[in-house]
Amino acid sequence: MNGMYQVIGGIISPVSDNYRKKDLAPAHHRVAMVRLALQTSDWIRADPWESEQAQWMETVKVLRHHHKELLRPLSQEEGPDQGRAVSPVPAAVPELKLLCGADVLKTFQTPDLWKDEHIQEIVEKFGLVCVSRAGHDPQGCISGSPILQRYQHNIHLVREPVRNEISATYVRRALGQGQSVKYLLPDAVISYIKHHNLYSRDDSWNGSSTRTNEGETS
Repeated sequence: MNGMYQVIGGIISPVSDNYRKKDLAPAHHRVAMVRLALQTSDWIRADPWESEQAQWMETVKVLRHHHKELLRPLSQEEGPDQGRAVSPVPAAVPELKLLCGADVLKTFQTPDLWKDEHIQEIVEKFGLVCVSRAGHDPQGCISGSPILQRYQHNIHLVREPVRNEISATYVRRALGQGQSVKYLLPDAVISYIKHHNLYSRDDSWNGSSTRTNEGETS
């Protein structure tokens, strides 16, 4: 991101079971796997809030929640005596941005998939960090959208020096076909998947209905 920001943390927010995507494991398993995968990270954390909601939450609503939680400590520091004493220059207010792949950026162009007002709020109030994907042209997506063009200063395109085309879809397919995913997932996550028989051909959650609404992340 060209040194414009200091990254202070990351959040992985698994969707709820009501997202109803094909081959989606139960939410409690997905949260557990994310936590296992993040055992060695000192800056990324799993957040179960979205996964615990009774209804599927649109991405913009999830961002609103996490932004409110991010600012809560700042509001608690404010008190009746604030401003009476000379204080140092306040630290910058933290910002929250949506990290996504260029494939997600392209879905903004799909008719009736996202609400225009949600796209605008995401890019205007929060901002995007978009990772490249083979076969996708994120700059072209921005140029083809009046909303994205207007707020392109808040869309940060990440060009990786080494292209990585591994996806969750690929890993799930490999597991379903009995192929090894060694080195694609942390060993603790692979052990968890085997112990709970997830993503295999006889996994009772395979073949569930496919979501047809907003094509969002997590």
